[in-house]
Amino acid sequence: MTSKSKKYNNTKLTLGIIRTILSLLTLIVFVSTGLSEWTYNIIAQYGYNDYINLILFTLLTGIASGILFFPLGFYSGYTLEHKYNLSNQTIGKYFKEELKGTLVGGIVGFPILLVFFWVLNYFGEIWWLPFAIFMFVFSVLLAQIAPVVILPLFYKITPIENDSLKDKIVKLGNNAGMNVENIYKFDMSKNTKKANAAFTGFGKTKRIILGDTLLENFTEDEIETVLAHELGHFKRKHIIKNIFIGTASSFLTLYLIALLYSNSVEYFGFSSILEVAALPLLALWGMLIGFIQTPISNIISRKFEYEADEYAIRETGKREEFIATLDKLTEQNLGDREPHPLVEWYSYSHPSIKKRVEHINSIQLD
Repeated sequence: MTSKSKKYNNTKLTLGIIRTILSLLTLIVFVSTGLSEWTYNIIAQYGYNDYINLILFTLLTGIASGILFFPLGFYSGYTLEHKYNLSNQTIGKYFKEELKGTLVGGIVGFPILLVFFWVLNYFGEIWWLPFAIFMFVFSVLLAQIAPVVILPLFYKITPIENDSLKDKIVKLGNNAGMNVENIYKFDMSKNTKKANAAFTGFGKTKRIILGDTLLENFTEDEIETVLAHELGHFKRKHIIKNIFIGTASSFLTLYLIALLYSNSVEYFGFSSILEVAALPLLALWGMLIGFIQTPISNIISRKFEYEADEYAIRETGKREEFIATLDKLTEQNLGDREPHPLVEWYSYSHPSIKKRVEHINSIQLD
């Protein structure tokens, strides 16, 4: 299993690195060779207004990018998952889910794109500030509607039927100071053999969702430790902390992108930050800033995971059950138990299973 999981994760890592490098190089070539301006000029010759031209430019470049990166995406999302017996999708279902995701992404993304372009035209070089405020408000609204509008488009969501497990989850929630009313399962198995659980929503739409693969393959005690871990994030105020960290990071990132964008448009041959053909530069600078932000955010995330693990152990007293759960999840999801330290430091939002178990065993219970 160790050799198999190593090969799987190393392949995923290699594909991710290749895709990142190709994306970066594609953006650089697109904006530095005049190809971006040439593409926009073809669209602009039909005399539409700037907003329609922006939509057409985004669609055309998006389609071209989709074709260019299709082999990598298909191999990573379908071929590799079947090779390691992790996927339950037929090829037809794979394309159906991809198409659905693209359509939902477009419905959500294009209004954001149009708001951004209006803000850019209206506020000029300080566009980053009003847009950051807009994105904060939008993300809060999206968090509220996603569980009841978007998630059901992809999964069948129904209340869990196990009253015993439900009572345990409600008790855990009460102990953590959270009123848990909405506990659901979703048909995760329609796509994958992997297992997972999560908290979704915000305010009245807040709910716990459990994958059917988790409910079918784990005991009640094991599931209890998983939910205790998730509630640990709530109890230790990680959710609030992440909102503040994410908001500050979003404002800083957009400021840096705006600064770099304004100072590079002329270097790449554009005359104004308002040129639609110059906008791919925003993605280029966003990617480069993301390279620096990724390990920082993952360091913080791993710290929060250790704290949530400790809460789960102290709340349930089920150390062995939690370790067994982590082992089973790692095996079922083909996780790498001991990734290379540099890979873990840079790209892992959760500590490796080896480090988590070591930490759990070091916790002294009263």
